[in-house]
Formats: sequence, structure tokens, C-alpha cells
Amino acid sequence: MKVRTRFAPSPTGYLHIGGLRTALYGYLFAKQRGGDFILRIEDTDTTRYVDGSVQIIYDTMRDSGVMYDEGPDVGGDYGPYVQSERKDLYKEYAEKLVELGGAYYCFCDSERIASLKDENGNVRYDKHCLNLSKEEIKAKIDAGEPYVIRQNVPLEGSGSYHDLVYGDITVDYKDIEDGILLKSDGMPTYNFANVIDDHLMGITHVIRGIEYLSSTPKYNLMYDAFGWERPVYIHLPPIMKDAQHKLSKRNGDASYADFVEKGYVKQSIINYIALLGWSPKSNTEKMSLQELTDNFSLEGISKSPSIFDDVKLRWLSGEYIKEMSMEEFKANCYPFLKDSKAYGKYDEDKLLSLVKTRVQIYSEIPSKIDFLEEFTAYDLNLYENSKQKSSIAVAKDVLPKIKEVLSNVTDWQNSTLFTALVDLSTKLEIKKQAILWITRIAITGKEATAGGATEVADILGKDKTLERIDYSINLLG
Repeated sequence: MKVRTRFAPSPTGYLHIGGLRTALYGYLFAKQRGGDFILRIEDTDTTRYVDGSVQIIYDTMRDSGVMYDEGPDVGGDYGPYVQSERKDLYKEYAEKLVELGGAYYCFCDSERIASLKDENGNVRYDKHCLNLSKEEIKAKIDAGEPYVIRQNVPLEGSGSYHDLVYGDITVDYKDIEDGILLKSDGMPTYNFANVIDDHLMGITHVIRGIEYLSSTPKYNLMYDAFGWERPVYIHLPPIMKDAQHKLSKRNGDASYADFVEKGYVKQSIINYIALLGWSPKSNTEKMSLQELTDNFSLEGISKSPSIFDDVKLRWLSGEYIKEMSMEEFKANCYPFLKDSKAYGKYDEDKLLSLVKTRVQIYSEIPSKIDFLEEFTAYDLNLYENSKQKSSIAVAKDVLPKIKEVLSNVTDWQNSTLFTALVDLSTKLEIKKQAILWITRIAITGKEATAGGATEVADILGKDKTLERIDYSINLLG
């Protein structure tokens, strides 16, 4: 049997991290077994539909590398892959389920439904229309009375199934309502459409969130009524924002696109999402999509919730940046580099070399190099640093000598400048760190910068470096 998994999002906004993880696990599970991964758009809830959402789903999956074998925009043998385009199909199967005793017509109006509320405001349908005769049903339909088709859930007994993560699950039927399968407008609910589509599309393994763990027995009732083989179920633990709150699309929690916009390395986002609820046997954390595919196993999926850790994601993004070639780094970070004040004013390659090992996400780049263009009057107390063996008095004494040495450097580059200042420290019998600290303050006016004094001087160039040293000499008085 060829493994076939699916990702079936609703087009209700951006693609949430939890949804992308579900897609990723479905992709990894299928690809590891030589199977197919299918994208299906579940757009039957027209009240929640958001324009542009379908394209966001396509773009996110393509950009992240979690690409499907079949779907609305790539085709396949089991289409259409958009539920709203399958409306007639659902009506046909809903009516067939009625014939099989697994569902029934319900003509109750909204007023009667509202009257069924309990003391907590919850509505539970009372099977009022279950026993209508065929003649009564036909007469009502012929008269144009609106109706829905409801599932006929047994009043007694329980439904059991085996989940590959959570084991054996049993739910009492008394805890399951006779939910609507086909709405009065002829559109199916999720509870019905996903069963029909999963069967007709040959889905072998259903991978979805833990919120469906307790409702799966009602889906199995439909599989059984039709005489269809049930799929294998794999339910996933939730992703939490913190110990008390789930990461939620409705609460505006981040999407893949948000993280890309913030400058996280794309591969690191997918890599990190894979680790939210799954641990590889090797405990390796940095893995390419192919390595994730090779190492993925259901045994590594936790039953416990995972807490989204921004710090770890940033770290992982930084690890990817460190291993990039300079050409790849330049191509990826260019939109962020252009936002810096230093862009276009200094040697681009030197700017990138300065920050490549000092940023974890691309959007940090402007803040790391903007200091090059922010040189103004500064607090002279910055020279006072006992750890660096520096003081205002020492700075007044040695800064003119630093200027003299740097003025005589003809090969203006980091290594040459560093050697010149180290030689000066030896000559003056002053600690090397004091000379470098004083130089840094004199040419940047800041105690912390990306890169050391001579790295910064290399980027600034000889004229601007000496000009700033002159300014600082005058500032010291």
C-alpha cells in the first residue's frame, strides 16, 4: 500500500506555525516511505473565508520546501482539490449515508434549536427528526422546507480506535452530538467533507492536531457505515505560546511569512518547526529538509505540548548564517542591508564580513552597522575602563600617537592596522587592549560595536578614520 498523507487547511488567513508543522510532518512521513503528500483546500466555511489566503498557502509551502505532489494548482488524479468545487459530491454521499442509517434529515428551525440550550448555553440536538417517515421527509422537501442532514450517533456504547502517538482511544457516544453533515445551503461541514475526501483521495494516514483526538470516533462511524477502511490516525501535541496558552492563529501568533519578514533564515524556520514536538534519535538539532526526512520517526513525537522558544529559533537561524558562503549570505540579506544607514557608503563586502558571524537574523544587520554613520559628540567617560586599562588621561596622551602611527599606514586593511597598533602598544609599554579601546571610542563614540577598532577603521577608510580621531583629540581638549 502506497502511503498517502494530506494537509487540508482552511483559507482563513495566514498559514499558522501549527498548521505548517502539521503539513511538514505529513510531508516527512510520506516522503520517507516513498509516498505522496497532498494539499487540499477546505473552504466550505464561507463565513471565515479570507481573500488571498489560498495564495498564501501556496506561496508558504513552495517557499518553505514543503511541496505537495497533488493539489489545486498542480493537479492530480483525485481532484478537484478544493472542497467548494466538490459540492455535488457531498450531497450524493450525504443522501447515501441517510439510506444506510448513519444520518437523517432535520427540518428544525433556528428557534427550536435555540430552545434546546442547557443551563450553560450549550445546544445538544435531541434527535427530534430522526423518526420522520420517508413520506413526511419527501413532503417537507417538496414543500421547499429548508433542512440539514445530521449524523445519527448511537445513544449508547462507545467508539474506539488506535492512534500511533497516543495509543488506544475510547470515547462514549453519549458525549458526541448528532452534528450537521450537510448544511441548508448544500455545503458540507468539515466533519463530513474530510471523511468523504480522505476516502476518495486514498488517504492512508490522517495527521492532524490533538484537538481532533476525541472527535475521531464520529468520523469512524461514517467510515464504518459506508463500509470503508478507516485511515491510520496520527494526532499531534499542541504548540504552546507559554505554559498556559496555545499558539493560536486567532490570537495573531506568528506565521512562517512573519518570521521570514523578520529576517530568520528560511531553512531554520522549517528546521525549528520540526523540533516542536519531535526529537530525533541522534539529538541533532540542525538538519536540512532532506536530513529531517531521513531521520523522522513517529517514535520521536512527544505526547506533551511544546512551547515555542524564540531564543532557540534565533540561535538556529544564526547557525545557518554562520555556515553560509559569503555569496549566499549576501543574496539572502540584501533587502535588510539596504535598510541600513551605512548602505552604499562603504565597501559592501567588508560590511557583510563585519556582521556575518555577529547576527542571528538578517534584520539585525542595520543595528549592527548603523553606528558607522552615527558618529557625534560622545561621553568622554567612555574612555574610563579599568578592565581595558584605559582612562581619559591615557587617551589624551596616546591618541595623537595613534593618529601619527595610522597616518603612516599605506596598506590600509584590518591586519596591517592591527599590527601597527600592537607595535605602538609595545613601544609605549601600554597594554594592547588600552590602545585598541581608545581607538574604538575615538572613531565610533561607542563602547560596543560589531567588529574591533581596526575592523571598523578598515571599513571607514583612512581619511574618515583620521578625521574622527582629530575630532576626538579636540573633544578631549
